[in-house]
Amino acid sequence: MKKLRWQMPDREVPKHPYRDSVIVYAVLAGIVVLVAVLTGGSLERAILIAGVAFVIATAYSWWRWREKLKAQERERR
Repeated sequence: MKKLRWQMPDREVPKHPYRDSVIVYAVLAGIVVLVAVLTGGSLERAILIAGVAFVIATAYSWWRWREKLKAQERERR
């Protein structure tokens, strides 16, 4: 019986992981606001929701990058 393995391959850390994360999540937040405006939703509510999602996603992403960079540093030693 063959078992499925759900492990992601180790990828190299991008040159600017923190900056790249901010850019990606800012674009996604902008899309949320744009979709809300185009569909007749509340602009204020969309900005609030997009802002909260941006902060949470960015904080999580930065935490994960920091952990990965620390692990790589430990492996080098």
